[in-house]
Amino acid sequence: MSTEQHDADAYGQELARISHHQHEATTVRFTVFQALAAFGIGHEQADDIVSTLEAGAVAGAHTWISESSPPHGSEQRFEDGWFAGVRDVAGHLLRIADTTATTGRGRAASSALLLAHLRQPASPAPAGPPVEEPAPAPAPLYARRVLAVAEGFPWAVAAPGTRHWPDGEFLTVALSAVRTEEREGYIKRLEEFVEQRRARLEELLRAYGPGSRPASRGRYALVGQPETLVIVERMEANPFGLRGQWEKELETVLLDDLEFAWGPRIRLSR
Repeated sequence: MSTEQHDADAYGQELARISHHQHEATTVRFTVFQALAAFGIGHEQADDIVSTLEAGAVAGAHTWISESSPPHGSEQRFEDGWFAGVRDVAGHLLRIADTTATTGRGRAASSALLLAHLRQPASPAPAGPPVEEPAPAPAPLYARRVLAVAEGFPWAVAAPGTRHWPDGEFLTVALSAVRTEEREGYIKRLEEFVEQRRARLEELLRAYGPGSRPASRGRYALVGQPETLVIVERMEANPFGLRGQWEKELETVLLDDLEFAWGPRIRLSR
């Protein structure tokens, strides 16, 4: 095995371990918010408690880094470089701790909203013949065509009976991040995007979709939805536009979860 291949494998293992710790922390944070709410702790205070704990963890890493020393007997130039690197890393960790302690507002409220949705009982079947109601207004033809295309990728979309949301609930917001000049060829673009990322979408559905361990804890509810193919495509093509539109219309906790699971080039959530 070449040195470059070894380095790449080692780095990939590091990323996998970091991803594991981040995933576990996200799940535990969700549980902590539930526990604090059960004790009557309000959302703002819960956000402060969790942010303080997270900032303290980063501060602990700062202390550990700051107290590290170069190997005994190192040359002076090596020691100078070592301590310069330590100062840079420690300074960056300090800024992260400061930011962590003062951000994170709204996470407890978002977690509570998601939990309330997941706890809603299924609508009971009608006892008698159904009452005939006016048919809902049809979705725009363009949105229906996009949704039909998304439904055609079984390796990326969960079976209808296992999905968390009605089809198309988030599609309007996702499509609003498709620029006007992209509209005409967007369906072809979406098909190419999904085909090119087949392995990644398969893994996303397997690791985070319905029936997975994360999903059983009430997280990653968008994974497996057909409209999610549009969302992850926009995460890569127009991440700022997607988040801007999403924040106007929807709670961001679902987008944050999907963003973490997908791992886009530009991560806009904490």
